[in-house]
Amino acid sequence: MTTRGFTGIPAEAFDFYEALAADNTRSWWQEHRGAYEEHVRGPMAALLEELADEFGVGHLYRPYRDARFSRDPSPIKDHQGGLVGLEDAVGYYVQVSANGVMVAGGWYAPQGQQLARYRAAIEAGHAAELRAMLRTLQRQHWELDGRPLKTRPRGVDPDHPDLDLLRFRSLTASRHHAVEPWLGTRRALTTVRREWRQLTPLVEWLADHVGPGTDPSLPPE
Repeated sequence: MTTRGFTGIPAEAFDFYEALAADNTRSWWQEHRGAYEEHVRGPMAALLEELADEFGVGHLYRPYRDARFSRDPSPIKDHQGGLVGLEDAVGYYVQVSANGVMVAGGWYAPQGQQLARYRAAIEAGHAAELRAMLRTLQRQHWELDGRPLKTRPRGVDPDHPDLDLLRFRSLTASRHHAVEPWLGTRRALTTVRREWRQLTPLVEWLADHVGPGTDPSLPPE
């Protein structure tokens, strides 16, 4: 899909989500869907399109919530996310909400054989390079999250030197930008591009060592 060039995330996008929070109903959504398409989805699609040459083709998530198993009946998500995926649940992410823009990347949910591959990579001697990347991101003020187990993985020695890494069940880095006028300019594009570049070593390491959710050498079920 060809879009207009990215000119920024307009103030109306943040206003849209503030208003949605006050009346997240299907009737409100139907009345304001045009504003969503123009001020939220359109600019986000343009942003991903301009980043595609360097990072890969991205996609936007659907705005609808799956409320079938939730106590919250709200039909519409309170944010719009965009993802450039390198492997299952591994990639670059950007999100707009009433609170501003979040930039993130990494491995956000273990699927299939990914957790076993990640732990095997740590056991195989790749912990040092991963630690170096994480230290760099911490110095750059990224927020890191690995959703660690409260205990240790089965069969891992309690004195294992890399127990902290082995406890991780995902590994992401994120940064939040509050609503400010510059988000409505091309500076938003250059910021996301610069920050995704900072995340590239981690994202590519995870794509290489965590890989797809299934074994690509096996025939499909």
